[in-house]
Amino acid sequence: MTLHTRKLMVILSLLLSPLVLASALPDHRVPGGIISLPVAAATDEKPSVMFNSKPVMVVNHDDQWVAVVGVPLNQEQSLTLEVNGETTTATITPYPYEEQHIEIKETRKVNPQKNDMDRIGKEYNQMTPVYKSHSKHLAAQWTEMILPTEGPYSSAFGLKRFFNGQARKPHSGIDIAAPEGAPIIAPAAGKVVLTGDFFFNGNSVFIDHGQGLISMMCHMSRIDVKEGDDIQQGDLIGAVGKTGRATGPHLHWTVSLNNARVNPKLLLRADQPR
Repeated sequence: MTLHTRKLMVILSLLLSPLVLASALPDHRVPGGIISLPVAAATDEKPSVMFNSKPVMVVNHDDQWVAVVGVPLNQEQSLTLEVNGETTTATITPYPYEEQHIEIKETRKVNPQKNDMDRIGKEYNQMTPVYKSHSKHLAAQWTEMILPTEGPYSSAFGLKRFFNGQARKPHSGIDIAAPEGAPIIAPAAGKVVLTGDFFFNGNSVFIDHGQGLISMMCHMSRIDVKEGDDIQQGDLIGAVGKTGRATGPHLHWTVSLNNARVNPKLLLRADQPR
């Protein structure tokens, strides 16, 4: 392999890697990634930025207003924003997420029965308004996240998943392998907006970090917070478990930004394991 070829391969790997951060703000323009787009010089009046007719996060960074936008996993080619009524388009690069094949012994967790589907429908109606919310309590400054528990990554974001050979939706978060009972902490400050025992997710906690940024922690053995609690980064919220659809104890952590599931690693502080 020539030196020129090696250089090209390094450049290509950097362009494709979901962990590359263009600045202190995440900017990786792939499905499941995040776009950080400067939209105006910082003034007292924050600009209005919309995606699919819904507001997106806008923060003050280096004396600029920056739109921080989650890219849906099914987004193709480009993404159009409205900035104070004017349209702007960002190019989206396809990303080759890998496949994951999992065998689930409890077949109802793969092919739910009628009564299970009724329960799943009710739970969906609880979770959807949380993901679609856009509260205003986040400060204007960007805050990076920390990992909610310690352990190796056991399942990556965006995997094309097959349960018992049947295709399902892509993996919408990351899995962290940890022993049952290990502490789970808040990745960033926010408000607990939903807790419960869900069919697929087991014991789960949803934290609203503001401006459409939501964390969901799943499969917990114990929940130590309640809806309405205000929490700070690092506060204890519960413990690792294997409730719901899980083959063993681990934490599943989903991050949603403007109702798009994004790779949580893109939001982590620089000193956090990747």
